[in-house]
Amino acid sequence: MRKLSLWIPLALFAFFAGLAAYMLTQEKDQFVESTMIGQPLPAFALDPAVDGLPGASKADFTGRPKLLNIWASWCTPCIAEAPQLEALKRQGVEIIGIAIRDKPADAANFLNRYGNPYTRIGSDRISEVQLAIGSSGVPETFVIDAKGVIRYQKIGDIRPEDVPVLLAELEKAQ
Repeated sequence: MRKLSLWIPLALFAFFAGLAAYMLTQEKDQFVESTMIGQPLPAFALDPAVDGLPGASKADFTGRPKLLNIWASWCTPCIAEAPQLEALKRQGVEIIGIAIRDKPADAANFLNRYGNPYTRIGSDRISEVQLAIGSSGVPETFVIDAKGVIRYQKIGDIRPEDVPVLLAELEKAQ
């Protein structure tokens, strides 16, 4: 009995080590499918995040497809995506921003330093709207069609190779 009690922990360790090794060799799914794709934006109305620009609401997402960009001044990847947002703006894309848990002065400093591609920026102080639309972090960008329905979600910062993808998604959302 004593010999058996020595082998049980070793067998359990070998089993879990083998399981961990197996899991590390499996292909990872890098895309997190949002349950909000195909769903209308939830109702929201956010106060302006900075002086000089209006806030954002669900009513702003009618008429034509637009991008909804979730960002924050304290977000390092948001700095990296700033040139791509400017490129999209130059191509006629309307971008509405939602600043997450940000102070107005910090958001304004960010925009002064890295550019302002937004026509409106709402302040989501407690991440209520962010969570309601299925966003789990910053930055994230959504394609919203002319009827206010979420059609596409880009998790993470927009890189140069993502610009044509977003433009194609906006075109599909017509």
